[in-house]
Amino acid sequence: MNRAPLPSVEQVRMLPVHHSSVVGDDLIDFNGHMNVLHYLDLAARGADRMVRDLGIDDAYRDERGLGIFTVEHHLGYHSELRLGDQLTVHGQVIACSAKVMHKMCYLLDAGRGRLANTLEIISVHVDLGTRRTAAFPEDVSAALADATNRTRTLGWAPPVCGAMSVPGQ
Repeated sequence: MNRAPLPSVEQVRMLPVHHSSVVGDDLIDFNGHMNVLHYLDLAARGADRMVRDLGIDDAYRDERGLGIFTVEHHLGYHSELRLGDQLTVHGQVIACSAKVMHKMCYLLDAGRGRLANTLEIISVHVDLGTRRTAAFPEDVSAALADATNRTRTLGWAPPVCGAMSVPGQ
């Protein structure tokens, strides 16, 4: 599979911002840049906000007894972040099926205008009582379809790793 090129900063900025922060001293490692584990944490915070914006939030879990579990992810590191750097996390839904969501988050170094990290995620929808996969309800399925359609109309392809996808897609 040919991997799509990394999107430009301008292309990523077409996507909603799901998290923003500043790299603090507590995130810096012995090499003087943000430690690898914080890229995952910050991008995952953006992914969580994106999912909440789609309707899968605390009330959804409490009232419907449904949620999502991450079953696979792929991290790409593209540039370092250092103390005091401003960052934003942008996200998109790439594909979905009745029970599976494929999404991507982009961590931007807002000050230098460059892509720092990508986080590609496969999540499954689950019944939290049975701990088994379950179909997305109609309202969430419609929100996912809308988000997937927005991705398709961007004019650029997400740089998926090629090792994971939504079954049947």
